[in-house]
Amino acid sequence: MIRIAQLSCGAEYSGIQRELERAAEIVGAKMISPEVSLEDVMDVEKRFGVSVPSGDLNLIMARATRLVENPDLADAVFVATCFRCAEGAIIRGEVRRYIHEHSRLPVLSYSFTERTTAETLLTRMEALVTTARMRGLLARERQTGLTAGIDSGSTTTKAVIMCDNQIIGRGWVPTTEVIKSAEEAFQQALQESGVKREEIQGIGVTGYGRFLVGKHFDAKLIQEEITVNSKGAVFLANAQKGPATVIDIGGMDNKAISVQDGVPGSFTMGGICAGASGRFLELTARRLGVNITDLGKLALRGSYKSVPMNSYCIVFGTQSLVNSLSKGARPEDVAMAACHSVAEQVFEQQLQEVEVKQPVIMVGGTSLIEGLPRAMEDLLGIEVIVPNHAQYIGAVGAALLVSGMLEV
Repeated sequence: MIRIAQLSCGAEYSGIQRELERAAEIVGAKMISPEVSLEDVMDVEKRFGVSVPSGDLNLIMARATRLVENPDLADAVFVATCFRCAEGAIIRGEVRRYIHEHSRLPVLSYSFTERTTAETLLTRMEALVTTARMRGLLARERQTGLTAGIDSGSTTTKAVIMCDNQIIGRGWVPTTEVIKSAEEAFQQALQESGVKREEIQGIGVTGYGRFLVGKHFDAKLIQEEITVNSKGAVFLANAQKGPATVIDIGGMDNKAISVQDGVPGSFTMGGICAGASGRFLELTARRLGVNITDLGKLALRGSYKSVPMNSYCIVFGTQSLVNSLSKGARPEDVAMAACHSVAEQVFEQQLQEVEVKQPVIMVGGTSLIEGLPRAMEDLLGIEVIVPNHAQYIGAVGAALLVSGMLEV
């Protein structure tokens, strides 16, 4: 049983405590609350250098101190506060940073609402448990044998065939019927590799459709996309040693992951709205009358500064886009404004929840829209790497990790 130390404020008042416990139970974990003394609570202001009136927030800091001094008390940490609380966001960041810098405990940082359910937490909790339980597998640096990875995503399904640390086959199709799309992508990868289906030694699957696809293919590895994608990203970027930051902007959500030696240290997922997603960029391309693959090139010729864009809502963002075009804005400026809008939301939300260290690796299909990495570079002030095969990260990570299971 994996022990997840819960450092939260307001979970019981908002009525989601049972949801947290149920999500943990589903993934084979148990939420625990580290015991602290009154002296521990009174000492947090001096230790953290911040003062807040909330007793619960002080309790979070005291429990964080207790965990750093006694890391055997838990296997992982879940830090959560209400998304409406500005002080909570500050303390959440301070606590997450403190634990990340002073221990090897994996940390999930999360802002909840009263509508948070166990189902919305499952992928995050699964990633937390995987990092705690399978650190050795996640640290694996080489793929061996002949394995396949399938990433059943919300908008596209990807597949790769790997042989002795090399990608020898790839498949990429839109996600329609989950199993049908997985089969089609897998067949494309097999055909390109020249490998027969029966020769594959192991299959790993990830993504939204992982459970259905995993059962269909009798996969040896069925894993959430946070740990798998981070593994695929550092592998493709040749950054498996030392620190790295992975940014994955998907069709429906986004992920930011702080990685150390190939293993996630802290991570966050999702956002307030799909305004920070590939879906918003698809809508932008459609409105501009260009293919999504051409949107990035168009954006590189424009400037976001002349087009105001709402970065927190896909509806209002689209409204801003339409209004700007009706006033005569250049299509290239609108394209760059859309890319900057997505990057800005990821920067202001997800990247405040992890330790951003170089190299910064942007992956997923949206990373191929050149204006998006450029916008992220402008916001961060540092280079953003987009490795070769960046759109196949989930499939690559799954193929890499499943090869380790063949040796057990």
